Amino acid sequence: MLENGLLYFFPFLMIYAAASDLFTMTISNKVSVLLMAGFMTFAIWMGMDLQTILWHWAAFATVLLAGFTLFAFGIVGGGDAKLAASTALWFGWGYLLDYIFVASMIGAVLTLIFVFGRTHPLPDRLQRIGWFARLYNSENGVPYGIALGASALIIYPTTPWLEPIFKLS
Repeated sequence: MLENGLLYFFPFLMIYAAASDLFTMTISNKVSVLLMAGFMTFAIWMGMDLQTILWHWAAFATVLLAGFTLFAFGIVGGGDAKLAASTALWFGWGYLLDYIFVASMIGAVLTLIFVFGRTHPLPDRLQRIGWFARLYNSENGVPYGIALGASALIIYPTTPWLEPIFKLS
């Protein structure tokens, strides 16, 4: 059961967050709360020691502080800041830089796609699709949850979380 939870819980929430950001331009607080609760549940279940758990929470706090600073300046959305912090909780310091780097690269490509795409007129048939029209509106920014979710899915298999499943070393 632990193995199934580890295999599906985190990836499902990352996919959900990315899809939610794509279609609604929002990421529910429930996703971040579930990620935090899931982290504690799986960390205890896997026998993670208290010091390691606290270091993971320190990574969470650092990313949350940085995210809310960027949010205060209008650079990122609040949901993005909370999702990044909740993901940092799972990755801890050991995988945090990899996660941020990959998210930055995916985010840069995503941003270029949106900037370029918004310079062209949106066809009428696409303007009638609510979520697509919302994405096209430059005032809504870029759904960065897509980059955060994709990066998490790329990094997650390399972490110790999946060792019980794949016996990684």
